[in-house]
Amino acid sequence: MAHLFKRPIVIQDLIDHATYISLDNLDAGDRFLYAAEATFQCLAEMPRIGKLSGFSNPKLAQVRQYPIKGFNKYIIFYQNHPEVVEILRVLHGAQNLEFMLEQKPPP
Repeated sequence: MAHLFKRPIVIQDLIDHATYISLDNLDAGDRFLYAAEATFQCLAEMPRIGKLSGFSNPKLAQVRQYPIKGFNKYIIFYQNHPEVVEILRVLHGAQNLEFMLEQKPPP
């Protein structure tokens, strides 16, 4: 099993999405966070399960994507490195995904 590395922005992504989901259903916000963590573990066990994103930016050529189980509109973007799965972002499918991934993460 590969090690997981989550960029700091991922934590903010999860908080933002869970907060939004919780506006309609508090339990669903909690389920979202548990489902995200379970999906991260699945990616650590089977890093090639996600498909290549196919973005036009060559810097994003190796970025893979995989939906959060039970919350399919929320997509985990990650890169598979030797022995490490790097979680880049968790984004809603309606966002401008390539643009969001091209942005420099805050320090």
